[in-house]
Amino acid sequence: MLGTTILLAVRSILRHKLRSFLTTLGIIIGVAAVVTMVTLGKATTSAVQSQIAALGTNILQIRPGQGFGRGGGGPRPSDFEEADVEAIREQVAGVTAVAPQAQSTATAIYNGANWSTTINGTTSDYFQVQPWPLTSGRTFLPAEEQAGKAVCIIGNTVRQNLFRGGEAIGRRFRIGNVSCDVIGTLSTRGQAGFGGDQDDVVIMPMKTVQRRFTGSRDIRLMLVGVDAAYESSTVQASISKLLRERRNISGGKEDDFNIFDTAQISATLTGTTTLLTGIVTAVAAISLIVGGIGIMNIMLVSVTERTREIGIRLAIGAVAREVLMQFLVEAIALSCLGGVVGLVIAQLAVLGLAPVMQVPYLFEPQINLIAFAIAALIGVVFGYFPARRAAALNPIDALRHE
Repeated sequence: MLGTTILLAVRSILRHKLRSFLTTLGIIIGVAAVVTMVTLGKATTSAVQSQIAALGTNILQIRPGQGFGRGGGGPRPSDFEEADVEAIREQVAGVTAVAPQAQSTATAIYNGANWSTTINGTTSDYFQVQPWPLTSGRTFLPAEEQAGKAVCIIGNTVRQNLFRGGEAIGRRFRIGNVSCDVIGTLSTRGQAGFGGDQDDVVIMPMKTVQRRFTGSRDIRLMLVGVDAAYESSTVQASISKLLRERRNISGGKEDDFNIFDTAQISATLTGTTTLLTGIVTAVAAISLIVGGIGIMNIMLVSVTERTREIGIRLAIGAVAREVLMQFLVEAIALSCLGGVVGLVIAQLAVLGLAPVMQVPYLFEPQINLIAFAIAALIGVVFGYFPARRAAALNPIDALRHE
């Protein structure tokens, strides 16, 4: 009996192809929108987590000021000193390494090729704090750091634009007014959603950048590696107390520096992305309800059009349950058809949008199955009332219907 019911439902759908397509359009749009939004949301979250992981876990970033900027309208807080770096390294328990940084920008030139890039002055501790392995070469020697030698380690973007992707180790190029020897090349990190191209960098010894580029011994950023055996919050509190003492901040005065924990940044960004994805998905899910209402309306029209047919079936011995099942199966078939088409469109949309958004393509079987199940459920819920109405028709009144 079920096979016959399904066959009748399929015939009815094929008899009115355009109307069936328009009926399922709401389901198609709803399923496609929900699956696309959820999948891209998860891909964005994954990309954010990967970028934070690339910065390293258990890392504290310390900057002068009450935020990424200067904070209120007061004078600019003083930068850090080399003595601050040494104090944190030696006096705070749980610190594995401290990497000071000084930054500048300049144009690098090699054999007619030129490229404007970022210069990052730091120490060899930078590579202990940051999980950024070299593809070739080495890091700075203690003697090179102490003497402020003009040696450098370059990112992949710089290597591609200056050396056309060829071997760079041992070559010398000019950056600003300084001739620099390449001693190492960094592995590729790619784009950062909040920091541009991470591979567009030239890393040089701290003293070299201070003497040749910035002209001062000021330190604008410190990266602090935290031992995994210690609570990051405890180490952060110890550093804050130490810096307040060193910067003569007493009483209830606010800090003139800020400490960012990469784990906290990751949790905040992930939570924000998840929240936005949920809001957009909820809005997109409204179209599923609209699609269900469309199915109910069309099925009611179909019941009215086929009233005489229903009367004939009831007159020759069909029971009300069979009529109800026929129309219910028809509604479910329309919803499932819309669900399948919506899933296909969603995957094509994700394939097209993922490269544009610079996020990985993800296939989420669970969300696809849930979306299809919801589509089928909508067919049951919104198809029941028209099916019930068809089953409740009086055979005599139905046969008289014109």
